[in-house]
Amino acid sequence: MPVQKLNTRHVDYIISLMNQSPYFNLLSIVVKDLGFGYSLLEVDIENRHLNPFGGVHGGVYSSVIDTAAYWAAYCELDENAGLISLDLNVNFLAPVKNGKLIVKGQRIKIGKTLCIAEATAFDQENKMVAHGTSKMMVTQNLQTITQAVASAGLTSLPGKFI
Repeated sequence: MPVQKLNTRHVDYIISLMNQSPYFNLLSIVVKDLGFGYSLLEVDIENRHLNPFGGVHGGVYSSVIDTAAYWAAYCELDENAGLISLDLNVNFLAPVKNGKLIVKGQRIKIGKTLCIAEATAFDQENKMVAHGTSKMMVTQNLQTITQAVASAGLTSLPGKFI
């Protein structure tokens, strides 16, 4: 259980930053919530998400599973720690052709050098359509949120913990 309290201003800032990022905009990924051990994101399915057969492309599932797993682990890391995905395993469970994907990430294990998290994607009727796990390497001063803020041309970032 976390000893420190998460700064809600930091969380709101991060959600806003991620929701403006180019890749998230490309796939219409919207981070809705994140906290200690969990994340929640949504995607409104559009034509751009579909494979030639009319269903959501596996790359979309992979992207949302990777994203939700990452953010489920993020809040429990030290202030200057980053994460790099090492392994991603995605299971496609049912086709989706339209509507909304709701993706829930959950931390499995946070270690000093490795994190493992999972994510599950549901359609708008709450049917499970994909599940996956991600193994991530914890880094110090590499791929940190501070670097993401600087890359976006911003400077201020509220502290992660209060």
